[in-house]
Amino acid sequence: MKVPPSCRIAFQGERGAFSEEAAVKLLGEDIQLVPRTTFEALYTSIQDGVADYILAPIENSLAGSVHRSYDLLISSGLHIQAEVVIPIVHNLIGVPGAAFERITQVSSHPVALAQCERFFASHPTIKRVATDDTAGSVREVMGAGDTTKAGIASKRAASVYGAVILREHLEDHPENYTRFLLLATSAEVAENADKLSLVLHLAHKPGSLCSALNAFARRNLNLLKIESRPIPGTPWSYCFYLDLQASLKDPETRAALSELEHFTDSVKVLGCYPQAKV
Repeated sequence: MKVPPSCRIAFQGERGAFSEEAAVKLLGEDIQLVPRTTFEALYTSIQDGVADYILAPIENSLAGSVHRSYDLLISSGLHIQAEVVIPIVHNLIGVPGAAFERITQVSSHPVALAQCERFFASHPTIKRVATDDTAGSVREVMGAGDTTKAGIASKRAASVYGAVILREHLEDHPENYTRFLLLATSAEVAENADKLSLVLHLAHKPGSLCSALNAFARRNLNLLKIESRPIPGTPWSYCFYLDLQASLKDPETRAALSELEHFTDSVKVLGCYPQAKV
């Protein structure tokens, strides 16, 4: 996807975060990067006038869905324009002059720490410390200037903060990927769009979910993902997120969505966009 060179892209985390890496992979180095401290701040970035687009993590191949991001996406009114998938490579990063043999403490986001269990099992004397952000842990290590402390983050974080990589590929599983969504206020559909994301509120009738899914199955539209989430303020009621290999430009897709009206209380199209290649 192409955006103007000076386009402002908001992401959650600090400079050097995996989200920043994803934004650059999708849109190039010429974009203006806008770090946001929390998911709540991220999803109001366009409304606050500080960004033109938002890049939000939505799913990790090991940890699963980023539920807070899904919930905020529904309430934000934003639309998915594109997606990008990046490999998550965890690096042990310290200050210049640090040596791996002298590291006694390692900090990072809890998910990153949990994805490096074999490293910590092999080095039981190293203390792990949870922080709010992978790249932020490197910034803090650099600020402290302590050669016995290190962070776990991306290679980009080491470059941004002038740190050094002491060990590469700390992750337990090499097949570790995170999927990010590019969000905007407009609901444009690209000519090559082949993926459709929906959220359904099903009618409380026996077989309503089966009937809704059959609307796609009978038209040979492939279901990629389905997940239920509780509806805030309505105990024991759920909405369903669906990802399908489908395009709104296809008459069969539009017919399926029309049929869904008989089995749902509401259908919301989150976006129709090109599917990312891993």
